[in-house]
Amino acid sequence: MSIEVKGELDVSSVPDMKPGMTPQDRKAIWLQVADMTEPEFDAMMAENKARQPNVPVEGGEAPDFNLDVLDRESGRTGEKIQLSDLRGKPVGLIFGSYT
Repeated sequence: MSIEVKGELDVSSVPDMKPGMTPQDRKAIWLQVADMTEPEFDAMMAENKARQPNVPVEGGEAPDFNLDVLDRESGRTGEKIQLSDLRGKPVGLIFGSYT
């Protein structure tokens, strides 16, 4: 099960949310303001926790990945390029949707 969370909870928008609260207190508030059940919330938190070891940190090494090489008309060439093959060369990564 995957639950999409759009953005982060803005603590200032929830009057009862205060720094130093216990996880149980935060869960209770989440369940009041989010459109999800307690099992959905627990699944979301378990999924987030499972991903934590894989989350890149600012200034850290980027995770290796490969992509299709595109021609000038955005058609696939059949080739792949892997980030690790570009080690030592300048690389610019742009993430976004261009549809």
